[in-house]
Amino acid sequence: MLDKTYRPAEVEATQYARWEEANAFASGKRANDAPPYCIVIPPPNVTGILHMGHALNSTLQDILVRFKRMQGYDVLWQPGMDHAGIATQMVVERQLEEAGEHRRDLGRDAFVERVWAWKEQSGGNIINQLKRMGASCDWSRERFTMDEGLSAAVLKVFVDLYRDGLIYKDKRLVNWDCKFQTAISDLEVEQREVEGHLWHIRYPIEGAPDRFITVATTRPETMLGDTAVAVHPEDDRYRDLIGKHAILPLVDRRLPIIADEYADPEQGSGAVKITPAHDFNDFDVGERHDLERINIFDAHAVINDNAPPAYRGLERFDARKKIVADLEAQGLMVKIEPHRHVIPYGDRSETVIEPWLTDQWYVDAKTLAEQAIAKVKSGDTRFVPKNWEKTYFEWMNNIQPWCISRQLWWGHQIPAWYGPDGEIFVATDENDARAAAHKYYGQNDVELTRDPDVLDTWFSSALWPFSTLGWPDTTPEVERYYPNSVLVTAFDIIFFWVARMMMMSLYVMKEVPFADVYIHAIVRDEKGQKMSKSKGNMVDPLDLVEKYGADALRFTLAAMAAQGRDIKLAESRVEGYRNFATKLWNATRFCEMNGCAVIPEFDPASCEHPVNRWIVAAAGRTAAEVTVALDGYRFNEAAGTIYQFTWGTFCDWYLEFIKPILAGDDEGAQAEARATAAWTHHIILKLLQPFMPFICEEIWSRTGATESGLIMLAAWPAVEESWQDPASSDEMEWAIRLVSQVRAVRSEMNVPPGAQIPMHLIGASDVTRARLEKHRDVVARLARFESIELADSAPTGSVQVVVDEATVALQLADVIDIAQERERLTREIDKITGEIAKIDGKLGNEKFIAKAPEHVVEEQRERRADAEATRAKLTQALERLQSVS
Repeated sequence: MLDKTYRPAEVEATQYARWEEANAFASGKRANDAPPYCIVIPPPNVTGILHMGHALNSTLQDILVRFKRMQGYDVLWQPGMDHAGIATQMVVERQLEEAGEHRRDLGRDAFVERVWAWKEQSGGNIINQLKRMGASCDWSRERFTMDEGLSAAVLKVFVDLYRDGLIYKDKRLVNWDCKFQTAISDLEVEQREVEGHLWHIRYPIEGAPDRFITVATTRPETMLGDTAVAVHPEDDRYRDLIGKHAILPLVDRRLPIIADEYADPEQGSGAVKITPAHDFNDFDVGERHDLERINIFDAHAVINDNAPPAYRGLERFDARKKIVADLEAQGLMVKIEPHRHVIPYGDRSETVIEPWLTDQWYVDAKTLAEQAIAKVKSGDTRFVPKNWEKTYFEWMNNIQPWCISRQLWWGHQIPAWYGPDGEIFVATDENDARAAAHKYYGQNDVELTRDPDVLDTWFSSALWPFSTLGWPDTTPEVERYYPNSVLVTAFDIIFFWVARMMMMSLYVMKEVPFADVYIHAIVRDEKGQKMSKSKGNMVDPLDLVEKYGADALRFTLAAMAAQGRDIKLAESRVEGYRNFATKLWNATRFCEMNGCAVIPEFDPASCEHPVNRWIVAAAGRTAAEVTVALDGYRFNEAAGTIYQFTWGTFCDWYLEFIKPILAGDDEGAQAEARATAAWTHHIILKLLQPFMPFICEEIWSRTGATESGLIMLAAWPAVEESWQDPASSDEMEWAIRLVSQVRAVRSEMNVPPGAQIPMHLIGASDVTRARLEKHRDVVARLARFESIELADSAPTGSVQVVVDEATVALQLADVIDIAQERERLTREIDKITGEIAKIDGKLGNEKFIAKAPEHVVEEQRERRADAEATRAKLTQALERLQSVS
């Protein structure tokens, strides 16, 4: 017998240990004719800890792989971790600083050894946290983006791309982190809106002593690197200046005045300074007009020798102060105005990121993107929801060269060696590089220096779908599980990971990496705001697991994962689904206490009693709907369907309907009800297992399941047409409608819960009369009828409600004060009407809509919708009372 109370903390560790001991997550255990199904987990950073995004992502993947295992697929959920170059290096460097050391004191090899030691001892805590969530990855196949096999893949792909002319060195702008002294990716840049200034500066026009062109800038220090002034070609104010020159203040450099649509006549003065070496947009303008690129900063953002002597050696913000002061002294500062704008910060260094001109390694992403675009257009890979294809195409069609070098020590060191004259030799190892150098120079003793940079972490993770399967070797896993079935990920890495996997996989494997890309939503707080440390609204998923259990959190995330809609996570929802787990537990105990045990030879199609034929048919429809929803990645629909069937149909109705049968004297009817209840209960457990695996496995193991082994390896319900019986379904659904309508009226009219009331049925057809006669006792018990009578008209003091063709008259005059109830309802309607008016006032105020945060506006709209629904119910109740005489 199950314990009286379900305790998740006691169950979860035990059941996960059972799964691991049984090797239940392993791939390759099915028969050879079992279809393969493969998902690769987006590899979390080795430094990472579980956040709500991880919890959602892993839950959705786990639902899919558990579902497919039960359907008989040979499932591989490929786990692993990313070495997370800058994040991991920062962790170890911080440890060294605390001990009074620096990585440069250790040297590269010793430092890398220290990082590996940290990784083995402390890295990968997130893997254990994923296990807490119930993740059923094949942990025996866990990979790391710097393990031996993946390193071989990285080397081969780099060398092949280089030899095909798709990797090259170039001097371009990068996001430069002045603290960590490395280029970083856009994903590691945090755009922050700050209060700053807009400086309006006069640039003299060459040959026109009394004429100036005014430019507005948020970064006056970069003017030292200006090489042009741009105006819009259609801007009449400056049309006569196009082709002439301005003189750069403080530097006296001649600047061509060029026409370019980048200049916006509506912004600032309409004229913009162009600094190709220190602004990404200006770099593009410079490319179009063949402008000189003058880098005025060193790696630490200190003014270098390309600037006038007065500013050399000044840190960028100190230089700004001096430049502004000098411009004011020369009368060239028109005005300085407050200006709120966005500044890029390093998400880990917390310093302002500098667009910096430097030599880096690049991938020709534009060429690689061509096939990746075509394969999505052709449907070889599809995005779910489909609207994300537009985002993918927009970025891919405008893709820039991909900077893949990082000035770090932790990572895949770039396999390039330099000869004494700077000649580059790219090879998989130094011996091959030396052989190439010998052939080039004609001598053996050439000194080669290896490139100190490492590869962008995204380079190795771009190979994840096939490198984790053993490529570049030809392995059985590559043959069986590539391409993968689906990728489950968030929208914010469509560019950084999804697109790059598409490009690399098509280049290497000549085939798309996955059939489907499911893009899930963002988990926000209950007000709809994005979670962040600065806002203090972060929710730790493990805290919720400790409080409510992993199953409750998993079901919450799945139930709210509607396609294209972000999740507003309220703790009350998790608590509600914890109550759902309790409901399931209590229903199981009821079945146990009433002798409901699975009979192996039970045929659900053989049931005779309408209530059993009804529940069998409903179970079949539910199983079919859940299957279709999961195949379509409609997780919320699948969760909602099984929730409604379990709590509503099975617990609230079916078990109530069969209580009289179980307590009666008809042994045949009892046996059928027990067998049907047990069979339906097991259908529920199977359908719920992907969502709530812990409680389902616990119940399965404790209730004498007839199918051998674990529920997670049991067969998914196969729906039979013979289960359907429209007549029985119609009959029982009529009883449910009748009782539900009466309960709603009782609630609306404030009828005391224990009050027994007379009911008269008017205008009933022969079918309805027959149904009422058959189910009279159970309907009377569930609706709390004192009596049930057939009548031609409604008695005095009755509230009426229509159910199908018949009218149900409830005599309430002796139970409630009709006049008093009318007054109460009128007051409630007036009150809520006033509330709606206030909300309408806010929503009709343009200033409120423009200034209020989006989540506040949305909250007001939701409040109005709720209030309107409440008013409609109250109005309906009042209308019913108005007809009572």
